[in-house]
Amino acid sequence: MEQGEAVTGPTMPRPRSALRVLTRERPRPDRIRTHPLAWWLAVATVCFGAFMGQLDASIVTLTYGSLQREFGASLAAVEWVSLAYLLTLVALLVPMGRLSDAHGRKLMYLYGFVVFTVASAACGLAPALGALVGFRILQAVGAALMQANSVALVTTSAPPDRMRTALGVQAAAQALGLALGPTVGGALVATLGWRWVFGVNVPIGLLALVAGQYLLPRTRAHHPSSGFDWAGLGWLALATTSALLGVSAASGLPVPGWGIAVLFVVAGAAGWAFVARQRRAAAPLLDLALLRGRAVSTGLVGALCGYLVLFGPLVLVPITLTAGGTSELVAGLVLTALPGGFALGATAADRLLPRGLSERARCLLGALGCVGALAAMVVLPMTDRTLPLILALLGLGLGTFTPANNAMIMGSIPAGSSGTGGGLVNMARGLGTALGVALVTLALHIAPPGGTGLNGARWAVLILLAAAVITVAAAWLGPRKPLGPGPGAPRRGQS
Repeated sequence: MEQGEAVTGPTMPRPRSALRVLTRERPRPDRIRTHPLAWWLAVATVCFGAFMGQLDASIVTLTYGSLQREFGASLAAVEWVSLAYLLTLVALLVPMGRLSDAHGRKLMYLYGFVVFTVASAACGLAPALGALVGFRILQAVGAALMQANSVALVTTSAPPDRMRTALGVQAAAQALGLALGPTVGGALVATLGWRWVFGVNVPIGLLALVAGQYLLPRTRAHHPSSGFDWAGLGWLALATTSALLGVSAASGLPVPGWGIAVLFVVAGAAGWAFVARQRRAAAPLLDLALLRGRAVSTGLVGALCGYLVLFGPLVLVPITLTAGGTSELVAGLVLTALPGGFALGATAADRLLPRGLSERARCLLGALGCVGALAAMVVLPMTDRTLPLILALLGLGLGTFTPANNAMIMGSIPAGSSGTGGGLVNMARGLGTALGVALVTLALHIAPPGGTGLNGARWAVLILLAAAVITVAAAWLGPRKPLGPGPGAPRRGQS
């Protein structure tokens, strides 16, 4: 009998037994739990979710043209297929992490796969654009459950001395999904149609659901709360949604200037109200004490700016190259150098760099590599000959920075709050992703004539360079003492 399992008599009502099956985490089989590679199997399972999340982020944009033709919709309307997903995801990451700390990270992660897979199938069958947007919101709920727990499951599965390696593998899986998205999406749209862009998630999700049931460890300790902070969730959702809508509107949406100003004022006021609410709530969504540590606060700034630098070129490079006469196929091939370098840096840096190098030093090294690559992009001609090497170097820098930064954050967060910590990391990533796309689009929108060519591109690169400099500053301000197996360090022997 598992520890903490209640004895049930023969008169126990069957519905309650069924409810327990649905609300209790199932332990791994003993032969898996005791296997020397059990932690690798758990990390590989989490990589399914990491891969799917980034594949879905980069694949959906390939459907815009087909959606416009099939539903007779404008580009602004079709963009809500991505925007609704992103807004829902960013708003729910921290709350889902909080729920996972209370009820079990494995349980919530698997339910995330169920919701994401079912919603993906519904997206593929959507009869109208409005229904598709609604199903994308549901899909984002599942994605939030997965992403809020992905980093936490990795850090609680891997041994302390292999945590950075495990986080690097997860980051590489994300980069692989990001790299394959345009290629897979283009092939699916051209051959089977846009509906299969969503349908491809279904078999992957089913496989990951089965693997997760048998390979993921149970949560060692639950941290139930006295209630759920619905008011805090409302303020957080309003703050993030208003901020992202404000940046998107400033990037060229048909919204008057006063409307954009109102969105930013609402975002600031809602953010202040959220913080005030967390200080006095009996069961806050976010323990503000987590943000007082230097490793967490500077790490989250670095995570946001790092993903801003990662996703900005995904908009900038195709627009710049195609404006100069390069084909979309060549532009896509050039762009794969960025996630390819990211994957290489995330998996190889831990082996190539000295083992005793601190997380702060690794973050600094990666961030400085990003600054160098973007500085080269400012001064060198942006062509299909120069960009592959620059993007590969940029990816290597980000791949070196990201796992070390994540390890620094999660190593400083108590194990009982690792779900919340993972939600914070992924929320920072989501905000960085949105800002990377929106700020590059904004630079191209307000640039002088020829802004979609090199002139506008230079302004966009300067924005990315500024973000990379902030990443260096965040790494420099990080903790100078090496982090040992702190309160967030994983523990072996989990079931």
